[in-house]
Amino acid sequence: MREIKSCGVLVMRSQPQMSFLLLLKPNRYDLPKGHIETGEDDISCALRELFEETGIRANDIELDQQFRFHVSYLVKSKRTQNKKAEKKVVIFLAWLKNEVLIKTTEHSGFMWVEWNPPHTIQQKTIDPLLQELEKYLFQP
Repeated sequence: MREIKSCGVLVMRSQPQMSFLLLLKPNRYDLPKGHIETGEDDISCALRELFEETGIRANDIELDQQFRFHVSYLVKSKRTQNKKAEKKVVIFLAWLKNEVLIKTTEHSGFMWVEWNPPHTIQQKTIDPLLQELEKYLFQP
């Protein structure tokens, strides 16, 4: 079975309250993420996608070196010629260092969602990601 890979970043901020960034699509929420390009590693893909989709630069964030979220699921898309493929997604955690102007390019908008688990936003990637993050941040 064919494999495709996407990498992205969950951007958190602590002010004005602890919250995370979601991008808005017409009928769902998403994270800044995208498909890996030839010659890229996971982190460079994630940082490129973050900049392309939000305008947030690598020097605007503090990347957490310990947290990585991995999930796989089956997809059919134009990219796979409508055949089933295993999609592997890697999400990195980053903390915003300073206020930035978000410039969405591929989405209809964005929103900061206050950290208040449990979150029910999107079953395949976002909800399990936030559950793992809660364990990482708040359990000994």
